[in-house]
This record gives sequence, C-alpha cells and structure tokens, in this order.
Amino acid sequence: MAEQAPEDWTAVERGLWEAFRQGVIYDLAERDGGRFGEPGSNHDPDGAAGRDDVFGDAPWGPERTIRAEVIARLLLDGPAPIPGRVAALKLTGALVTGPLLLAGGTITHYVELHDCRFSNKLLMSEARAGTLRFVTCLIPRIEASRLATEGDLHLARCRIPDGIRLTDARIGTDLLLNQSVVGADRFGRSLSADGMSIHQDFEADRLESTGELSLRTARIGGRLSLRGAQLRSTPQNSTCLNAVRLTVGHTLYLTSSADGGWYGSRTYYGSGYGEHTPADSPYTPFRAYGKVRLADSRFESACLISGEFHLGPGQELSLSRIQTPELRFSCRVPPTGKVSLSRARVGNLVDSPASWPQGKHLGLTGFTYEVLRPLAPFGVRRRIAWLESAAVEFQPESYEQLAAALRRDGADDDAREVLYAKQRRRRRSLPLPARLWGLVQDYAVGYGYRPGRAGLWLLLAWALGSAFFAAHEPQPLKADEKPHWNAALYALSQLIPIVDFGQSGWNPGGASQWVAAGLVVVGWVLATTVAAGASRLLQRG
Repeated sequence: MAEQAPEDWTAVERGLWEAFRQGVIYDLAERDGGRFGEPGSNHDPDGAAGRDDVFGDAPWGPERTIRAEVIARLLLDGPAPIPGRVAALKLTGALVTGPLLLAGGTITHYVELHDCRFSNKLLMSEARAGTLRFVTCLIPRIEASRLATEGDLHLARCRIPDGIRLTDARIGTDLLLNQSVVGADRFGRSLSADGMSIHQDFEADRLESTGELSLRTARIGGRLSLRGAQLRSTPQNSTCLNAVRLTVGHTLYLTSSADGGWYGSRTYYGSGYGEHTPADSPYTPFRAYGKVRLADSRFESACLISGEFHLGPGQELSLSRIQTPELRFSCRVPPTGKVSLSRARVGNLVDSPASWPQGKHLGLTGFTYEVLRPLAPFGVRRRIAWLESAAVEFQPESYEQLAAALRRDGADDDAREVLYAKQRRRRRSLPLPARLWGLVQDYAVGYGYRPGRAGLWLLLAWALGSAFFAAHEPQPLKADEKPHWNAALYALSQLIPIVDFGQSGWNPGGASQWVAAGLVVVGWVLATTVAAGASRLLQRG
C-alpha cells in the first residue's frame, strides 16, 4: 500500500490521509484548537460557533471540503497505519461532497464522524463494518439495507431529511438515534427497518421523526427506547410507528424523558442518562401523531406506555395480540382514539383509570391478564365501567377475565360484583321476554350474587305465610288425630320442606293449598340461593 496520498488530492485531503494512518482525529472546525497538524487556530474565534453549526446556513469553503471518494478510498483500500498505531477514520467539521459509495464493501477500520455535512446521500447497502459512528451530522439520506456491523451504529444528534433505510440490517451491538431529526422518504417513511436485527439496544430517545417509523418483524436483543420521542405521520402515510411482529428481548419504552441532562449536553445520550430523576422534574413526553401499530409483538420483560397519543378519526393504538410479562399503561392524557388490546396476553396489568380512552374506544376482546396492579385507586365499580366502555357488543369473557384476576388477589366480593354486572349487562342483549324474566331474577336474588337479598325475600314470604295460616287453619290429615297447630312453624315447614317442624299432620285445601304450594316453590328457590351464598362465605373463611 502507498504511504503517500495521491498527488491529485487537495492539501486538506492529504491531511486526512495522514490522520487516518495515525488513527487520530482530523478536526476541520473553526473553533480554538486548530486543525490536525497545526499548533493553533488561524481563525478569529468570534463567531466561530455559528460557522461551525452543522445545521446552519454558514457556507463551508475548500479548507473544510473533502470529497466522498477520498473517504471511500481510505475505508475500502486505505494505507497501512504508522507502526505502533491503528488506522481509523476520525473526522470532525468537514463538508463531504459527492455520494459516499460504500455499498457491498468491507470496512475493517473504526469510523467516527462528528459535526460533518454531507452533500449527497450515504450508500452502505450490503456493506460489512465494525463500528460506525455519525454524530451531529447532516446527511440527506442513508441507504443501508442489509448492512452488517460487528459493533455499534451511531446516528445520534443527526439530521437526515430524506429518511433512513436499514431493511434487514444486522447490528452487532447497539443502534443509537438519540436526539436525531429524521424526515420522510418518497413513501412517507422516516426509518425503514423491517426485518432488522440488533444484538443489544435500540436507543431513539428524543428522536424527532416525520413519517412512518417502520420496525416490522425486527428483532432487538435488549431494549427499545423511544423516551421523549416525537413521532409524526405524513398526509400520504397516516402511521407514525409500525412495529407489528416486533420482538424485544427486554423492555419497550414509550415514555417520558426527563429534561435534565439533555439540553446543552454534547454526549450521545445526554448527561445523567440512566440516573434517577425526581418525580416533579420537567420532562418531555413521548408523543405520537398518527397510528401506532404494535400488534403481534413480544416484549420479554415489559411494555411501558405513558406518552401522548394524538389519534385522528379511524386511527388507533394497536396492542392486539401482544405478549409481555408486564404492561404498564399510565398515560397522563388518555389517547384521543381507540386503544385495542384484543387477544393480548400480559402478566401484570399496571394502569390507572384516567389513562384509558372513554366512549367505546377500548377493544378488550380476548384480552387476558394475570394480576391487576393499579397505580391509582381503581375500585371495582370503575373497573366494571372500564369493561362496559370497551365494546358495543356484550363480551362475557371480559367479565370472566376480570373476575378471575380479582379472585387471584383474594377479592372474592369484588369478583362476585363483576359477575353480577355481567348478568345485568347480558340482560340488555336478550329479547323482551327474557329481559323481563332477568329483571325478576335481578330484583329477587341478584342472579344468585345477592344472597342477602334472597334472605330478606325468604323472611317476607315467611311473615306473609304465617299471617295467612294464622287466619286459615287447615284441617288435620287424620280426623281422629289433631296435632298442635302453629301457623309460623307450618309456614316455615313449607318454605324449608326438608326440615320437619312437627307440622306435617295438616291437610290444606282450597286457597290454603295454593298458598302452601307457592311457599314450597319460593322456599326452594330462595333457600338454595342463601345456602350457596353461605357456602361461598365459608370457603373464604
């Protein structure tokens, strides 16, 4: 390999050649400190920060310009390192002109670019690399489908107005998009990453995305963090997050991001990343303006949702058929559209009453959960209202699911309240004759879930029967044997015919016979209800 840069390269490009061989940073910014190989800055520092603004309007001249083909030559067929050094491309403050063509290539060197402007899109499809870091760079578009890296891919704090394509890419460790601003391509997608696999984490905290963030069938070994992200759909594509059949090895975060440590920070993550912040500290919520699709996805640790979902007519937050040990749904502002949890399966359901949408905008068909862990008081009546606001049609399995979860927590009374509400809700879906009979059952015995009410009716029937037979003493069964007459015990023996109160020697006739028969029927119905209630009480004891 040549040890000298090509003669047709500019002085700035030859400087990059030498920096590459030494593995040191080649800094072309106009701040104090100078460029690589210079003892100090030749520029007036006043106003240098504005001229160094990657996203500003200040022009960058030939003294900061490097052709993309020079970078491609260094990465794909670069010179040997100086003995004792490791060759690496570390470039800061450069204007890169022309398309950077790395598609299909193998990049064995470490790559890190800070505060650089690219005039054309970056082409890395089917390339192989170690670690690639582009931080605070302006890149028109990134084409990197089927890119394979052994290390990180950092795109933190970048602006990429025409979107990113990472379809079927394989990232060896982490993918970072923290604080980046990504626009939409011609299909209305900001990030096309269907089928992408990431060995560890995908961090996109405070990402600003205009267009569909597409992660269909992607596999993430660690966590997927969109804390404080701002996702907006486009007129041509109403979806802002599409992550159906996504697999996350740890936790999904659609949550807020504490402001402390982000503003003014020059790090990739923001200073204080991962530290505990006070509950009352300022924060930026996750916001989604458009459809959010997480259907059929798996989250091996938890799915945490506490953002704002601004959904238009016909749009929904789809959590259908997701699987996770814990779903934490704690939005400070209820979603404006529908939230679908149809056939989702979760372990712990952690929520609060104010987090759910109102007005038949909740889909709970087949939704199963093991344990309820509310973040705020969520009484059984509010839970029942939560179910009844879920769907227009009667869904008995939703009530059964809620009752089962309450029983597992030992709240048997609340579980019976739910099952009672199920019967009352079912009655409204029946034909008129069945509704009338159901109304009788409700007022009489509370569908069997109000044994106390049945006991009161039993006492009333006993009192009325005793009063009637006190005035209408029946004839004895045998004329020559007249047992001692007791109207109250006789009425009680009719209500509870399995117990002998010594009043079996009487033969009622006429109206008395009809009253006695009515007491027998009423007694069987009401006494069995009372007995069932007492049995449940003994089982709880």
